[in-house]
Amino acid sequence: MHAIPITDASDERLADYRDLTDVALRRVIEPEGGLYIAESAKVIGRAIAAGHRPRSVLVQEKWLPDIEELVDASVPVYVVAPEVAESLTGYAVHRGALASMHRPELPSVAEVVAGARLVVVLEDIVDHTNVGAIFRAAAGLGADAVLVSPRCADPLYRRSVRVSMGTVFQVPWTRLPEWDEARGVLHGAGFELAALALSDDAVSLDDFSARRPERVALMLGAEGDGLSRRALEAADTVVTIPMAGGVDSLNVAAASAVAIWELRAR
Repeated sequence: MHAIPITDASDERLADYRDLTDVALRRVIEPEGGLYIAESAKVIGRAIAAGHRPRSVLVQEKWLPDIEELVDASVPVYVVAPEVAESLTGYAVHRGALASMHRPELPSVAEVVAGARLVVVLEDIVDHTNVGAIFRAAAGLGADAVLVSPRCADPLYRRSVRVSMGTVFQVPWTRLPEWDEARGVLHGAGFELAALALSDDAVSLDDFSARRPERVALMLGAEGDGLSRRALEAADTVVTIPMAGGVDSLNVAAASAVAIWELRAR
């Protein structure tokens, strides 16, 4: 391991952790494709296991043994005191380590859904916590892939990665085109599009599950507004989760977990 002690938060080698927001990291020209930040040794390890390449690691000394098992001598490991890490990031880095990671090129939709029986489609979900929680549900409850709309929050945003417990590196995912094209792509791959929404003509999740199609694309919409009109027009079926207690719906992440469990391949 190539460990390099640094005591000055203004050191230019720490620029990835100091100067750039997540949006800026995604848009940097060099390296090509941009960067993202992975937080904690566990998440960094999952990213590396998925084939993602670290550009550097920022770590506090007591966490060095965990990082030593993950990276080779080609990756600089910057060792800093806790107060330097907090000065750089603006918050206490309780999990001990951050890694600046090269952002991989996204695969095609066809590659991601090949062989899949249940994919989760996220339309314009802007809360990174919800995106991360849905990825965790997809990984833990049996969805095969996740597809995100052009305006959906970035699954590689650090909060999404953290909330997902690194499962964003485990579940295949990519971005969909707009609905006028996406509908044809998914139909061409043999998927029935099931929109999770409140509607007078919706069928219950129980009934839909009882006649579950061979391949299902489960569509989930933005917090508050739900799925857009275009998404609902693209759907083959509108599905709703039967509710009780005067409650009409669940948080989108909770709803995703219920629906994925019910529609998982058996």
